[in-house]
Parts: sequence; structure tokens; C-alpha cells
Amino acid sequence: MAENSTAIAVTQGSNGTKLYGIGAYRPERIVDNEEICKHIDSSDEWIQERSGIKTRRWASREESVVFMATEAARKAIENSNVDPELIDAIIFCTSTYETIIPHGAPIIANNIGRNGIAAFDLAAGCAGFGYGLAVATNVIRGGSARYVLVIGSERLSEAINPEDRGTAFIFGDGAGAVVVGPAEENELGPVVWGSDGEKGQAIRQTKTWYEVMDEAESPEAGEHPWLVMDGSKVFRWAAFTVAKVAAQTLEAANVGPEDIQAFIPHQANGRINDALAKHLGLPDTVAVANDIEHTGNTSAASIPLAMETMLREGSAKEGDTALCIGFGAGLSYAGQVVKLPPAPAE
Repeated sequence: MAENSTAIAVTQGSNGTKLYGIGAYRPERIVDNEEICKHIDSSDEWIQERSGIKTRRWASREESVVFMATEAARKAIENSNVDPELIDAIIFCTSTYETIIPHGAPIIANNIGRNGIAAFDLAAGCAGFGYGLAVATNVIRGGSARYVLVIGSERLSEAINPEDRGTAFIFGDGAGAVVVGPAEENELGPVVWGSDGEKGQAIRQTKTWYEVMDEAESPEAGEHPWLVMDGSKVFRWAAFTVAKVAAQTLEAANVGPEDIQAFIPHQANGRINDALAKHLGLPDTVAVANDIEHTGNTSAASIPLAMETMLREGSAKEGDTALCIGFGAGLSYAGQVVKLPPAPAE
């Protein structure tokens, strides 16, 4: 196969990397704000004003984190025109896979016919996809893999208390994936990443698994370990820290705001994203991802889902220079400037 030999030659003779293809999976069930408000004291207008969210997708029992990841991965491979036999590693970015042992990535590898390759899970919250992209780039440049599949997949609907007014309306489910591979010219800029553990409790699980196990042994069952968030603390952190990181990301890639054609921040809050774009001085011509409107916050799946939407709907196109920045639980962040892959097939 001619494409294979070309790809191998590029791997051996180049230190650049690029995105070859993108795929997404969105659960079938659409949940609007009216349904959310059946359990919390709120309204459709308030939710849209505070977050920018109109609807989100929630997965069924059959749409597991691995199922969604597998479907997104298959679409990414198909859209990349890369021979699956050249994919040597899978990085599965998630914080909601149902078991610690076994981890999910090897199952995904087997599902797509690549059993035996390197495959591991990566948990970095909403910055997970950026972390995965950074690791994939370095794995390829280091010669440990020819092509790497990076997947973000989350099922957050089961982690939130439907009666918690601070989180019930924010989160959704879904998966996005990209194929990363070698290139003669580098199309993936250096990562600017980090964390702030001092503020880590701003997004947390209400109970440790040890506490859950201890309660399971008592006569009265304990409460579910819900995801909770100090929204005001996270908003303040994002407004200041993330804006600075975004500027550092542009500097690291040696580009200015005028060079950016698409802005794809983590879809945490529409107001945060608008504030970031304004703070960075991005031109009005820059397409700003707004996938949160119909997808909600999908943590590690957020950026690839938003990227896929922009390419599919035409607000961004192949080869556009995009600023991507993920931020959230940890608290962690990761920013990169990338050239966008081809639009996904219909």
C-alpha cells in the first residue's frame, strides 16, 4: 500500500507531527434545560445566561465510556486515511471510566482491531485531551510510535447529583478522537501545561472510594460519591490563570492573535470563553467554538468534540491555525496551537 510506505518514510525522516483525522460520538438522548429544571430551582433562561447551555447529551446504559470512545476512534481512523496497522499506541483520556482495573485503552485497542499495541488511560480532568495530545506528539518524535490515537471520552451524567443546582445543568456525555502522526513540517505547537493543586478541591468528588467501601459495610448504605464544584472559585481561577496560559501558548508557538483563525477552548462556560477571546485580543474574524450550547461540559472530550463540530459545520476548515486550551479539575490546564485536520466525512 503506497500510503503506508510514505507514512513510514515520514516517520523515520521527520520530527514534525500533525492531526490526520478526527471523529466524534454523541449519545442519542438530548436533554434540554426544562428537563434539568424538574429537579432544581432554576429556569431555561437562567441556565443559558449563566452557562450558554441549551441542551446536552446523556448516554444510555449501552453507551458506555469505552463504547463511545471506540465509535469516535473508528471515525477518526476512517477520516484520517491512515492504515490502522500503522497505529502503534492509544491514549485514552477520561476521568469517568468505570473501573481502575482493567483500564479502558487496551479494550478500545482490541475493539478497533489493534490488540497488542501500547494503550493506556490518562486522567487529567478537563485538560486531559491536551495532555494526551502532548504525550502523543513526544511519543512520535521519540520514535516509539508511528501514529497515535488520542481519545477523550466521558460519561459525566452519572457523576452529578441531579438536585445539585451548581452542577446538574453543566455536564454532558460524549467522545472525540484524533489520529496524530508524523509530518515534514510541524503542525502541533509546544504544549504549555501545568496544575494548581492548592486549589484542587474546587472540583472534587464528595467521597473517596475508601469512604464508599467503609459505608458499604455498614447497615445503612451511604450516599453516592457525587461530583461537586465551587463554581465561583473555578470561574475566578479560569478568568485569570487560563487567560495568562493562553497568551503563553501563543508565545510558545511563535504566533500572535492575528495569526489565529479558530479558538477552541474547553467548553466549560460560554461566558468564560467569550471573556478569554476578548482578553487575548483575538480578531472578530476568529471562529470561536460554542459546542457547549448543545453538548455541555464533557471534560476530556470537550475540545475534540468542539473541533469536530466546527469542521463539520464549516466555521473552521482544514489547515486553519487554532488555539486550543483545556482547563478544569486538578486544577489542571494544557494549551496548544495546532493546524486543524480535514473535516470529518458526513
